[in-house]
Amino acid sequence: MRRIILLPLAASALMLGLTACSAGPVAGSVEVGANTIILDVRTADEHAAGHLEGSQLLDFNSGEVAKAIPTLDPEAEYLVYCRSGNRAGQAITLMEQAGFTNLTNLGSLEQAAQATGVAIIR
Repeated sequence: MRRIILLPLAASALMLGLTACSAGPVAGSVEVGANTIILDVRTADEHAAGHLEGSQLLDFNSGEVAKAIPTLDPEAEYLVYCRSGNRAGQAITLMEQAGFTNLTNLGSLEQAAQATGVAIIR
């Protein structure tokens, strides 16, 4: 005899919500190792106004992230940030679809600096 278990709608929504949030900004501190690449997926103007020292600019809005994915090392660790964490999450989704697995959404520039301890260059 087969049993069918129906989850209440609220529980199903909660489970979907938790899955959808997996690319959200990280809380706490993140170690920046030798094989860590920090990606700033904001615009060039946003980057020029301030960015994490050593970060690589790949403007998500202009398609630079999608174009760069084939040239990036899929074995490296990527820490990704933007203005709020939204574009970083979208960039991470694209990278995950391409097979990248070591990805962290740092959220905003300020959250990224706090989590990593990397200086903001203005």
